[in-house]
Amino acid sequence: MKKNNWTKIAATTATVALSALVLAACGTNSSSKDAKQVLKLPASAQLDTIDISKSTGYGQTGNVYESFYRLGKNGKAIAGLAASSKTSADGKTWTFKIRKNAKWSNGDAITAQDFVYSWRRTVNPKTSSPYAYLFEGIKNATAIVSGKEDPSKIGIKALDKHTVQIQLDSPIAYFKVLMAYPLFGPQNQKVVEKYGKKYGTNAKYSVYSGPFKISKWNGTGNKWTFVKNPDYWDKKVVKLDQINYTVVGDSSTSLDLYQNGKLDMTQLTADQVNNYAGAKDYKTYAYSYVSYLDYNQQSKNATLKKLYSNKAFRQAVSATLDRKLLAKKVVGVNTIVPTGYVSTNLASDPKTGEDFAKQQKVAGADTYNASKAAKLWKQAQAETGIKSAKMELLAGSDSGDDPATKAVVQYIKAQVEKNLPGITVSIRMMPSASATEQRQQGNWDLALAGWGADFNDPISFLQTKTRDSSYNYGKYNSTEYNNLIAKAQGADANNAEARWQDMVKASQVLTKDQPITPLYQSVYSWMQKTSVKGIVHNTAGTQWGYKTAYIEK
Repeated sequence: MKKNNWTKIAATTATVALSALVLAACGTNSSSKDAKQVLKLPASAQLDTIDISKSTGYGQTGNVYESFYRLGKNGKAIAGLAASSKTSADGKTWTFKIRKNAKWSNGDAITAQDFVYSWRRTVNPKTSSPYAYLFEGIKNATAIVSGKEDPSKIGIKALDKHTVQIQLDSPIAYFKVLMAYPLFGPQNQKVVEKYGKKYGTNAKYSVYSGPFKISKWNGTGNKWTFVKNPDYWDKKVVKLDQINYTVVGDSSTSLDLYQNGKLDMTQLTADQVNNYAGAKDYKTYAYSYVSYLDYNQQSKNATLKKLYSNKAFRQAVSATLDRKLLAKKVVGVNTIVPTGYVSTNLASDPKTGEDFAKQQKVAGADTYNASKAAKLWKQAQAETGIKSAKMELLAGSDSGDDPATKAVVQYIKAQVEKNLPGITVSIRMMPSASATEQRQQGNWDLALAGWGADFNDPISFLQTKTRDSSYNYGKYNSTEYNNLIAKAQGADANNAEARWQDMVKASQVLTKDQPITPLYQSVYSWMQKTSVKGIVHNTAGTQWGYKTAYIEK
């Protein structure tokens, strides 16, 4: 989610600015028949669209749209619009039975054809879906997205009104979890065609398949509301009557509103944490978002291209950075020091249950060592003939982004200039969307970036650094790495443990080559009313789920 992010790598995102996932809650006694259950949530920015084919994240709208499954606790796929599913022995054919009582918020039945229409619309290049890449592995999807095949060729068809069959190019180990992402949910063709260009630009120009529906959103306003969807198939378990969102400009204002009872949850900055970490309503929520330093190996500057393409130089930069200090003193309390590119607590070994993050670790790598940095810098100088260079560190930052961004880039600049004499670093800050655009166009040297997993599997991280990935902005290209990822997604796709080992080895190659330098994993601190119960939080995908949320007094 994507982006889904203080730039999901600033990748669209994050595309998903993480702070836009903010939530909170308030209400009255649930035992009272007349009292409404209402949550009040702050948001850092306006909703840009509620069209699932065009969205850059599903932090909020994942509660109004639903797919075959939805995410439950610990990133597990639980019941959604599919009443049942089965897969073929070779793992390449999935068949879903859509619930006969599944309805749109306008009362229309949700059918198998709604899924077929939605998928064709999303992968159509004319739609320009920022998440179309997630369809990779579904029959013909890659060719369709690249404009080489017609959208009607996508590997999905309706066998009857309630049966959906999906064909894959090869088994996808994480397919069930992937199908919990709202991106893969249905769309009502009649409604899409009725509203045309207006579709998804106003609350009334859409229909909803999830536990809530949107009201009071005009496409640009700073306030909107989710209300309980009376046509939702599982409405009996939905306790909340309403969720009210208000755009809040900064953390200080949000905290004031929380303290005055206007909000029931607020995200804290590192400075605020020091004052509230001991409070009974203080909570932390980890996210799968790993921030890192990226190197443009195809820089338009010949000197920098040569330097960034040198492994010893990249390793030297890595050795100048003290991740433990960065996490504790610069970013803030509870921040996780990454062991590699893949985030902690994302996925576990199917055989042993051990965290992938533990297995990917390479001894001595991603560790602060000033003397090692000096030796590697001398090695890089000898190998490239470059003794000094000026480079620019690009970072995207918006009002809703990680408040530590400015401090982080200043730290990187200071450490690199201190430990690698001859290197001068200047800083260029700009809005996140603009920074992403600059990276896409190759107009950058170094960049502070990041990625958050769209689903609970290491491949969500690892596939972004393959040669042909559209998110491989630094143009890293390792035959060994590419082959390992290809095996994980191809020959070993139906062998859970072999696939797992492919990914572990690939992550270790990434760490040794250092095309990116992992810095820290985000953990967010919150003030949350103790009366707020039943919220489902996940480190990846649809981060917040309110289907089972309620207020207790």
